[in-house]
Amino acid sequence: MTRAGRATLLAALLTAASPAIAEADLQLLSFDQLEGWAEDDHSAALKTFLKTCDIPKDPEWRSLCRVAREKGGGRSFFELFFRPVLIRGDETALFTGYFEPELRGSLTRTPRFRVPLYVRPRNVPEGQPWATRAEIEEQGLLEGRGLEIAWVEDPVDLFFLQIQGSGRIKLPGGQVLRVGYGGHNGHNYRSIGQEMIRRGIYEAHQVSAQVIKNWVRRNPIDGAALLRFNPSYVFFRKVKGNDPKEGPIGAMNRPVTAGRTVAVDPAFTPLGAPVWVEKDGAEPIHRLMIAQDTGSAIKGAQRADIFFGTGAQAGLDAGKIRDPGRMIVLMPIQRAFAMVDEE
Repeated sequence: MTRAGRATLLAALLTAASPAIAEADLQLLSFDQLEGWAEDDHSAALKTFLKTCDIPKDPEWRSLCRVAREKGGGRSFFELFFRPVLIRGDETALFTGYFEPELRGSLTRTPRFRVPLYVRPRNVPEGQPWATRAEIEEQGLLEGRGLEIAWVEDPVDLFFLQIQGSGRIKLPGGQVLRVGYGGHNGHNYRSIGQEMIRRGIYEAHQVSAQVIKNWVRRNPIDGAALLRFNPSYVFFRKVKGNDPKEGPIGAMNRPVTAGRTVAVDPAFTPLGAPVWVEKDGAEPIHRLMIAQDTGSAIKGAQRADIFFGTGAQAGLDAGKIRDPGRMIVLMPIQRAFAMVDEE
């Protein structure tokens, strides 16, 4: 999609409720119904909100962005200009985590670095199924076409880099190459963790990203076949001009923020909107985040992916998250009442 096309899409997403929202079960809440609301750091959420609030063209959002920049206010800003709206879908709420992987690699193929990252071929149609992961890898459909961006050590690390959609490649000379999502082959994502459970390899409570990685490395032949159970294949692009201290570029073409950015389904949650997260599980999270990213596996009104940061520890933290809870979208006051009234 062109830059102008992305801008038009974002404006549309933030201008009016989608058909999916119109058909969802909506409930207007008060802020005192949000568990842990008073204890959160609303100033941190406002700082993240300001990173993307100037993107939509809609006058309502533009006005809110201007007020946020001029007046600030943290908690008072959100309580004065927004109302919480619970958007329920057919699926049970599910929170997962994602992160920015950091892999070692090279700009040229070497005996150590021999697993390529590819840019999207010109003959791959956007939004239409092309070859599956198995066909791409087994038939070498991308080899010898000059599509390589870099090479890394481990096909398992590449697989999880494709799931995350962006990452950093640490080169031998000390430089860092940042790569971002560059498209995919048009096939839906299939969870290999769920497939391992179905096959009886592990119980549901045992599965995490690290457990999957370890099993695939211990079982290279069966592991390669397991990875190919997921037909989706992600291509990359070089990301230039992004401050290394910032997070990776999200769906709104701005850096995402660890612990404050959430990836959502834009059919239900407008990109750029504040989102109150109540994640249950072993390590509960009650926090105001901003919907600034999307993901091919993030589908549904109560489906969200929390960004945990960059590197190995962020990956371990993100990989442990697969929890229920609920997500509440903060909508501008008039829009919130209009949405619920239409119900």
